[in-house]
Amino acid sequence: MTAILGISAFYHDSAAALLVDGHLLAAAQEERFTRKKHDPDFPSNAVKYCLKEAGISAADLDYVVFYEKPFVKFERLLETYLAFAPSGFRSFVTAIPVWLKEKLMMNRRIRKEMAGATKAKLIFTEHHESHAASAFFPSPFEEAAILTLDGVGEWCTTIWGVGKANRIELTKQITFPHSLGLLYSAFTYHCGFKVNSGEYKLMGLAPYGKPVYADRIRQHLIDIKPDGSFWMDMQYFNYCQGLTMTSDKFSRLFEMEPRKPESTLEQKHMDMAASIQVVTEEIVLAGAEHIHQQTSMKNLVVAGGVALNCVANGRLLREGPFENVWIQPAAGDAGGAVGGALFVWHQLLKNPRIVSRETDSQSGSLLGPKFTSDEVVSFLNQTGAVYTRFDGDGELSSRVAELLAQEKVVGWFQGRMEYGPRALGARSIIGDARSPKMQSVMNLKIKYRESFRPFAPIVMREKASEWFEIDPQHDSPYMLIVAPLAKDKRTELTNEQQKILNAAPDLRDRVNIPRSEVPAITHVDYSARLQTVDKVRNPRLYDLLSRFLEATGCPVLVNTSFNVRGEPIVCTPEEAYRCFMATEMDVLVLEDCVLLKHDNDTVQTASDREAHLAQFALD
Repeated sequence: MTAILGISAFYHDSAAALLVDGHLLAAAQEERFTRKKHDPDFPSNAVKYCLKEAGISAADLDYVVFYEKPFVKFERLLETYLAFAPSGFRSFVTAIPVWLKEKLMMNRRIRKEMAGATKAKLIFTEHHESHAASAFFPSPFEEAAILTLDGVGEWCTTIWGVGKANRIELTKQITFPHSLGLLYSAFTYHCGFKVNSGEYKLMGLAPYGKPVYADRIRQHLIDIKPDGSFWMDMQYFNYCQGLTMTSDKFSRLFEMEPRKPESTLEQKHMDMAASIQVVTEEIVLAGAEHIHQQTSMKNLVVAGGVALNCVANGRLLREGPFENVWIQPAAGDAGGAVGGALFVWHQLLKNPRIVSRETDSQSGSLLGPKFTSDEVVSFLNQTGAVYTRFDGDGELSSRVAELLAQEKVVGWFQGRMEYGPRALGARSIIGDARSPKMQSVMNLKIKYRESFRPFAPIVMREKASEWFEIDPQHDSPYMLIVAPLAKDKRTELTNEQQKILNAAPDLRDRVNIPRSEVPAITHVDYSARLQTVDKVRNPRLYDLLSRFLEATGCPVLVNTSFNVRGEPIVCTPEEAYRCFMATEMDVLVLEDCVLLKHDNDTVQTASDREAHLAQFALD
């Protein structure tokens, strides 16, 4: 037996992943255990879970792999500060002590945290090697072109190459400070969202605006070459030497100061979002076209934080030169834990790779903790909750489908927790996509988040091309593709509705205009970030969709992550129950147990509910 533990830590979204004889047995982010969103600390809880899931101890580990090279990253940090000196002194004195104390001597820290792993060899892969390995090795392709894009690793920000059988070869790269990920994050910051976590909010805001600043971006901020490579004018940015992402010159160029978090979103912010989104898509498409010309491959695999831009991914699939595209579900830094472990197994140890052409080897990215029905029942009995336990999946699915058709909001907790940022039907909140009020209800009463944020649909895979503009041969099992809604499912708007949609200052007025047969998942531009569901990856969720289709004629449901704003996705039955009781959710399904809110209102008082809600950290 060969056991390899992959670790990503200390920068953003720490995680651990365990490979045993080449099989990915477990993976999880540290935030799910500590309840600190994007927890960057050493993933000690995630490591414990992975070892427990495999039934081994740290002493059984043969290799511990860290997903990047800290010394090379520190070199980049020092060289950057020297290049901009004396500017950036405040940033320097903030960063260097942390590096000297915690990050530089990573081998010492890992050995301390993994004291029991006495026989394990410690290996450091390069950041983008880890991304590339996470993209290619679990993919369903014998060979593929590889593209990774993010903020920055050690020096690299973008890299491309090829993967064949059990080897990857990375040949071309773009280096810091020129970075598509940091460019997008600069606009995230300037529009008042958190860097490294608010980029998806900017993407969701973009359809409300028009790309009126796109030419200004191309002319002043970034020089885009025909092959998708680029050069950025650093006068407009401050991330090399300062504590902010953008400079005063950036503010002057766009005639606006950075928006204060939680302040009113104005049309100019929507236009900013639309503009950088268009430019990002252009760069991704140009890069993909060049890679295709150079490699002549029909398959492409993608990873890195920019790979979580589902709108760009959708255009890449529909308009790009590749026949097939596979994106790592944990495309950000968390996925580096999987990539590092796979890189050692295949690239360094030269073990063969078995390709699963029907799906992939990511196991639906359902790689986290699971809880038995008996464990759930024991918890519910201790809590004094009122519930009904169902004997078979069919009976359970029929009952939940009936409740969904009554426009009830359902917390859905089933099987192993998802690895990566998306809820894929294991820790989800679901609802009727046909309901005109579902989006605003979920946003304001369940998720406690911005009203403009769209929700994603889950759809039976074989029905996806009937409801969305996606080729029948393609699927989107990891909710990483945005596709337009099928034209025959759209609703023609009145002139008055069109005026509101184009100009209403309050985004809630725009959101509440029904635009299709499934308004709860239809964004203002008729797009949707869809997840296709099949019998292999998630049989119980597929059965629920089938029952809902039988009851309503619709194979589509709303799916959003099981959490409130500012909190990680729930991991345990206790956390799911707490979220259920603290919000205006109607139904909770914990494995084979169904709880109705009106049956459980007597379990807690109003003050209890307020106390539950106070435990959620609202950002």
